[in-house]
Amino acid sequence: MRIVRCRWLWVGVLALTAGLLALLACVSQVSTLGNLVGTIRIDGSSTVYPITEAVAEEFMRLHHRVRPTVGISGTGGGFKKLCAGDTDISDASRPIKPSEAELCLRNGIDYIELPVAYDGLAVMVHPSNDWVDHLTVDELREIWRPESPVRKWSDIRPGWPEEDILLVGADTDSGTFDYFTKAIVGKEGSSRSDYTWSSDDNVLVVAISGERYSLGYFALAYYLANQARLRGVPVDNGEGPVTVSVDTVGSGEYQPLSRPVFIYVSSASAERLEVQEFVHYYLAQGHAYVPEVGFVPLTENAYRLVLSRFEQRVTGSVFGGEGSQIGVSVEELLKQEGE
Repeated sequence: MRIVRCRWLWVGVLALTAGLLALLACVSQVSTLGNLVGTIRIDGSSTVYPITEAVAEEFMRLHHRVRPTVGISGTGGGFKKLCAGDTDISDASRPIKPSEAELCLRNGIDYIELPVAYDGLAVMVHPSNDWVDHLTVDELREIWRPESPVRKWSDIRPGWPEEDILLVGADTDSGTFDYFTKAIVGKEGSSRSDYTWSSDDNVLVVAISGERYSLGYFALAYYLANQARLRGVPVDNGEGPVTVSVDTVGSGEYQPLSRPVFIYVSSASAERLEVQEFVHYYLAQGHAYVPEVGFVPLTENAYRLVLSRFEQRVTGSVFGGEGSQIGVSVEELLKQEGE
């Protein structure tokens, strides 16, 4: 009986020890998360900047010793920094290009592609413009294609003012430029060059709002924040004019100028606890800020698939390295990847 009692006593000690170890591990993890320290280097798209900046500010409220720095060098500039190992996360308003993927490969940089929201590209004019009721995709193509003969408003439609158009748009290093040219002109990067450009969308706001005969494009979020200074132009893709809005982007009606936007996380950086917690917060909590800054959230299921992609450290692009694609469903692409 004494041996049996000793055995049961030993089993009890083991169980108690295991419980204490589990408790200590849990306390240790909570303590570690509560004392996260580090700098998370983020750069890239000015379009995605408002989402990432909002997430970073809220994340810092929870983790005071973590400092996410968010820069704006354009989608292309952000990929250059990511592929050089200079940043942990890259904001991107289009998928990575084959040339950029090759640069990362040469430098030994793996990345995890994470869609975070949908965006629409707004076509805008000055508020005093009272002659444009809408523009067709064909008209936009004729205006923006290389060697376009369009110089005056009257070149677009008879009866419109015989005044020079001040064209305003994204710089050539921008994902917005790449997507707009692919969607409207038909080839990524194909555009006339005689227009006012900037990598800062706020500069574009000033340019369009300061000239009555202006016409430009940039991300929906910046248009929504400046509606008193700009007028959005409905776009007709062959099924009638559609006004850009959170609702029409979310419903898929606003085509072909709706697109997903992303963050790309360096695989090496993803092994750091502060980066892991930031990305988890971004995907699990941060999407609550997406509509607040003028973007359209993905579906709940899509966010679960994106979070799973990060947790499993799935590298590469679901877009097959083809760059900008028109009218794609992020959720369908992620489902296909998991099959």
